[in-house]
Amino acid sequence: VTGPTRDAERRGSLLAIDGDSLAHRAYHGIPRAVHLNAVLGFTNFLLHLYDSEQPAAVLVGWDTYEEETYRHEALPEYQSGRDFEDSILDQLELLPDFIASFGFACAKRGGFEADDFLAAAARRWKGDVLIATSDRDAFQLASERVTILQPVKGVRELVRIGPAEVLERYGVLPTQVPEI
Repeated sequence: VTGPTRDAERRGSLLAIDGDSLAHRAYHGIPRAVHLNAVLGFTNFLLHLYDSEQPAAVLVGWDTYEEETYRHEALPEYQSGRDFEDSILDQLELLPDFIASFGFACAKRGGFEADDFLAAAARRWKGDVLIATSDRDAFQLASERVTILQPVKGVRELVRIGPAEVLERYGVLPTQVPEI
């Protein structure tokens, strides 16, 4: 796991991205006839977001599929029935090194999911944090410092989710999201 520097923390915001969530979105949003559609779509999304938000640092978290997480111990049926095409799995294997070649930090380790890295980064980063994901579980991280960027159409339209938006949508505080 590589991470942003303390100097970057003092300069501004952290953009933390759920790599798997957004790569899957890209994979299904771009015709499969386009070779490496998940890589292309994810890269376009990342560069657009980086350009529009101008963060001090970027961290992309990735899931691992080769090893079960603590979630599987707590609930053996966790994510059972998920079956991915070889094409998306091949691209998910390429993406971390490809994204790291841009100079962005990547986090991937057996037994962990992208969510784990995003939550850890949000907790440790001293400044504002933007978390880009389509996973609503991340709403539990919304706070005065942490804003969730949820894509709604392609890569150009994002909804910003903070504590007020979580309360408005679900009638609960962000800390109560795991309960629902």
